Amino acid sequence: MADPSKEGVLQSLRQWGENSVPPTLLATLITAQHMRPFQPLPMVFPPVLLFSSYLNLNDYKTDAAGITAAWSGLYALLAMRRKQQFRNKLTARGAVRGASLALCAVNVVGGGLAYIFGRREKEDTSKK
Repeated sequence: MADPSKEGVLQSLRQWGENSVPPTLLATLITAQHMRPFQPLPMVFPPVLLFSSYLNLNDYKTDAAGITAAWSGLYALLAMRRKQQFRNKLTARGAVRGASLALCAVNVVGGGLAYIFGRREKEDTSKK
């Protein structure tokens, strides 16, 4: 493995996209925000994100990265539609919302890089 200090930002983001923890963390943050009071539309996202973590753990890293990037972007679009007053940004709920939107942004970039530059080893070996 290469020296971590010489590793580029793009490679770090790609490794982030190939990791199974970020979609699970995002699913946890979304659940914390929208479970009480229950909001049905945002609660569609956690099962899909947990499924992408499951795919990642079963060695479908490229496909899981694509699913994570797409659904994180969709959630960010949904969450950005809601306007929030400045004083509400300084509460615990506002901090969780900000953290989930920041995580969405990193997931979109990292998952997108992992999906674009990823290889499907199982498909490559079956063609030979």
